[in-house]
Amino acid sequence: MIADEKALVLFSGGQDSATCLAWALEKFSAVETVGFDYGQRHRIELECRSELLARIVEINPTWKERLGADHTLDLSVLGQISETGLTRDAEIALREDGLPNTFVPGRNLLFFTLAAALAFRRKARHMIGGMCETDYSGYPDCRDDTLKALQVTLNLGMGSRSVIHTPLMWIDKAGTWALAQDLGGDLLLDLITEHSHTCYLGERTVRHEWGYGCGTCPACELRARGYESFREGTRS
Repeated sequence: MIADEKALVLFSGGQDSATCLAWALEKFSAVETVGFDYGQRHRIELECRSELLARIVEINPTWKERLGADHTLDLSVLGQISETGLTRDAEIALREDGLPNTFVPGRNLLFFTLAAALAFRRKARHMIGGMCETDYSGYPDCRDDTLKALQVTLNLGMGSRSVIHTPLMWIDKAGTWALAQDLGGDLLLDLITEHSHTCYLGERTVRHEWGYGCGTCPACELRARGYESFREGTRS
């Protein structure tokens, strides 16, 4: 059933958020998108957003009717205060606490807080993010408990009844590929493969079967393993 309500998708230009956008376009009668420029090392993902938005509506005529405005917010202060592998030219490695140095403290908390303020103005009650607790790097702000608590806090602080949706929370990367196929068939799979960006190093000169990337950073390895597992499942 299609909810006759507006949703706001946190849309980075990556595989997960592109899949979530398709999910939202299937579920809600009106959908807007928001991206964040925080000085990320792989900010080429921001350049991929416009191409994805332009092409995703060609997959399904109803999606074109439902997709509305896109917003990009300047969150450069996050890059200024962060000392991470995604905001500095540093080797990607594990920190002493076991988390990868690609963890940007407070990132998703700020993303949803600003998205909620924007959603309040745009009269969008639903917010969708691509966070996942199954295939992830241990980021604490991707956990289900964190986002459920954040939803409560935002509603209390804004006097609203907003809902945070995380459709990828309990599926792995192979499941994310499969969900994209269910939502938009081979057209959506091809769009995500060719035009989304995941690589932490911002590499888009090397084309793999699963898309562009360096092939060795954690994000590329996860995407590649998920794609291989997905394809094995479709062949069996």
